Amino acid sequence: MPNATPHPPQGRCGERRRLDRAGARPLAVVLLALALTALFPAAALGATAAPQGRVALVGVPGLEWSDLDATRTPNLWRLAAEGASASLSTRAVPPPDRGITCPTAGWLTVSAGQRAGTEGAGCSPPPAPEQRGEGATIPGWPALAAHQAETGYDARLGTLGGLVAKNGGRVAAVGAGAALAAADESGNIARYAPDLDALGDLTPYTLIVFEAADLADAWARQPLDEYNVPTGLPAPARQAAAAQADRQIGALVARLPAGTTVLVAGISDVSPNAHLHVALATGPAPDGHPYPHGHLTSTSTRQDALVAITDLTATAVQVLGLPAAPGVVGRPWQPGGPAPATASETVTELADGDLASQVLREVRGPFFAVLVTVQLLFYAFAALALRLRRRSAAGPADAGTSRVLRSVQIVAVVSGAIAVSTFLAQLVPWWSLPVPMLSLIVTILAIAGLITAAAFAGPWRAHVLGPLTTVAAVTSIALLIDVMTGSKLQVNAVTGYEPVTGGRFYGFSNIAFAIYATGTVLGLAGVAQWLLGRGMSRALVVTLCALYGGFAIFADGWPAWGADFGGVPAFVIGLAVFLMMLAGRRVSALRLLAVGLAGVVIVGALSVADWLRPDTERTHLGTFVQQVIDGQAWTVVGRKFGAMIGVTVGNWSLTLLSLVALAFLFLVLARPSRWGAPALSLAYGHAPTFRAGLIGALTCAFVGFLMNDSGIAIPAMALTVAVPLTLAACVRALQLATPTPAAPQSEQAAPRRAGA
Repeated sequence: MPNATPHPPQGRCGERRRLDRAGARPLAVVLLALALTALFPAAALGATAAPQGRVALVGVPGLEWSDLDATRTPNLWRLAAEGASASLSTRAVPPPDRGITCPTAGWLTVSAGQRAGTEGAGCSPPPAPEQRGEGATIPGWPALAAHQAETGYDARLGTLGGLVAKNGGRVAAVGAGAALAAADESGNIARYAPDLDALGDLTPYTLIVFEAADLADAWARQPLDEYNVPTGLPAPARQAAAAQADRQIGALVARLPAGTTVLVAGISDVSPNAHLHVALATGPAPDGHPYPHGHLTSTSTRQDALVAITDLTATAVQVLGLPAAPGVVGRPWQPGGPAPATASETVTELADGDLASQVLREVRGPFFAVLVTVQLLFYAFAALALRLRRRSAAGPADAGTSRVLRSVQIVAVVSGAIAVSTFLAQLVPWWSLPVPMLSLIVTILAIAGLITAAAFAGPWRAHVLGPLTTVAAVTSIALLIDVMTGSKLQVNAVTGYEPVTGGRFYGFSNIAFAIYATGTVLGLAGVAQWLLGRGMSRALVVTLCALYGGFAIFADGWPAWGADFGGVPAFVIGLAVFLMMLAGRRVSALRLLAVGLAGVVIVGALSVADWLRPDTERTHLGTFVQQVIDGQAWTVVGRKFGAMIGVTVGNWSLTLLSLVALAFLFLVLARPSRWGAPALSLAYGHAPTFRAGLIGALTCAFVGFLMNDSGIAIPAMALTVAVPLTLAACVRALQLATPTPAAPQSEQAAPRRAGA
């Protein structure tokens, strides 16, 4: 990922994530969780249960929806026509400098139900199991298990196989990769066969893990690139390997006993770039009813036709009727929305989803590079325009200067609307157009132009805060509605979630939070000024702002909507600063401390409330409470802190943008100098509530920077909204200001006569 993106590089352990943020470790959450554990021990420990049903977990490393064909892969085609289907995000622990999931890492992730990986560069093949009678042992298993503590996820290898065996089930594995997923905590498999024929009768087995490794084997034979990763497969070789894998799957399905749940997953990448992969399910679902033809979903993603690799482990566990295992972060695959009627339409639709993710990965870096460059150039142009205005302020009105200021105001409003437009652009399938990068930019600019037109369409355009309030209100309301309806606009948005990365799939991402909170506080400042101007009492105005702001925070943190951990305390503090200043109260360190503690208590209460729900329904808020109980919280916190440092240090362009934006705000707009005029103070004079709103928004951005793993990306995106809109308000204040005419030059005094 280029440095212009607001996320860590993909090849690092603290990879970018929009979606799975735990923030800091609040003491209140820990204490409350431990107390509730004492009251409800069964919720944390679970109970043993004999397996019910039978599961065949079929892993096909690298299988993508574009590999399926009615003629070449008839067995997979039939499963797509009859069963439930989705795109699979296979993100595990990537190799250094490559944001892909290697086959071995994918199998280990299935074993643990948590992201796992291997040491060294490139993609090493799964170790060949050492046969011991009917069973086998994984060579080097202790080293593989120990390495997981260094990945930032602390995956517990052997969770799936060990859980089935401990509860009386029988596990069988076919293939070296499958052996990794089926092994118990000691790296042993009770029944192992190198191929299906050697396994014999499948009836005795509760869990059958089967590897169709044809795509992975073909990929491993390709030349290596500079990162020790094989280059891409040629199309003919890929098609032949997919056809061979399909034949193996057909042979397996034909021998399975009736009533077996079949889970097919393309568990890894077999290409230099990461992709979304195939997820198929037939047979009994976790609720006992057969998976119907339709889409799959899970509470891990909350997105129709999208599931995660860690969900595969949770699905097998729940279908077998076993208790949830500690450390498994996925959620079971569930029937989702309806799929197209035919297999052809289903495959095309899901392949298009992967296409959107691929295009997003290509355009995101250039997009942010363009965004940062244009913003920097605009700030330089605006500074020169303000200097020109200052030079001409003492003389007669200059039409050219007025036109320049008017242009600055319009461009500033457009710039402030860009952030929300990156989400609204998802209403248009820009990734399917001939030139995706150009299509994306044109779509975003067109939507920003429409918002700007609304900002100048009515009588509010004459007010200092009129355009600012319009853009900020659209930003807040649009993102609020989106998060309340499933965060659809954030999936594959250039500033939103990237399903291939799989960090998070729902709720508020860090970037969306920064934009949403900034728009909310600035919008409330504009509304408050309008209400006060109409004679409403200040107490009532403060109350109304507190009500909407409180609901905005609730939406940000509520597990069913925003599910935002680190954003809630930052939002609470920023809103409180705004409300205190709006009410005319002094903002003291003691009050800020009390407000900060209140924010921690709020997010802690939301997290514990989420934890009390069934584990299959929890979001990452409740999962973090369970991680506190399991002793894994410090691992999560350390990973998040490392990611925050990595983003701040690595994304120099966003750091530069933040510094330039702040310098423009305080050195050009806030202070009179040869480069500017005290425009910000003029804006405060026309709209006193603006000062409270701007300081509240900046406070929220600063605290969010400290509380979240996206680091400098949060203030960078907040300033991308706040500073251009502030400039627009300042320009209008300058237009309304009456220049003070220059004093007439004094005439030279006549010489005095001696003695006068």
